[in-house]
Amino acid sequence: MRSCLLILVTLAVCGCGVPKPTPSTPDIDPQFPVGPFSLTERSGKTITDADLRGKVWIASFVFTRCTGPCPAVTSTMTRLQSELSDELKAGKVKLVTFTVDPARDDMSSLREYANLRGADANNWLFLTGDEGTVHKLLASQFKQGVERHTGADVQPGDEFEHSTRLLVIDTENVIRGIYPGLRDEKQHNPDATFTADLERLKARVRGLLK
Repeated sequence: MRSCLLILVTLAVCGCGVPKPTPSTPDIDPQFPVGPFSLTERSGKTITDADLRGKVWIASFVFTRCTGPCPAVTSTMTRLQSELSDELKAGKVKLVTFTVDPARDDMSSLREYANLRGADANNWLFLTGDEGTVHKLLASQFKQGVERHTGADVQPGDEFEHSTRLLVIDTENVIRGIYPGLRDEKQHNPDATFTADLERLKARVRGLLK
């Protein structure tokens, strides 16, 4: 368990000014419980960890004004919405996106962002809340990096540095997989490698449903 925690704590974060794809990694099964949380969905409904218990869910971390990797991460979630459509429609799987910029990503902003990407309101949740609460959740409970950029030279769309990983969480709200959220263009065949990563993610999801 200690080694798994070390892996989680040291995961790379990605600044949203210049895309820096997360490299492909072997399957990681940290078996670390997410713990309690309570946030607000774009619909205005309060969503807690209890609402997700009993589902296998995939978590991503973005902000709507991001000019870097966030659109690519969201596109990956859109792809998973299509490729896991049977499991989503059956109510067995949920997609959950957390904004790292909740001060500006209010419900209206998240609804617009979600609608533009064809996010199914029943199966793909967009969660916001107090910034301190959200950042603590990411850092302490998901073990994912997040940091606000400061200084006069910070450009719009580059206000936050954060993980671009996708996390697979089981029906008991335990983290069971960590996967790249976007392709790494530095690789010899980034498309094939990324597709293989997503196949492993989907296999983990389906394995956890059995």
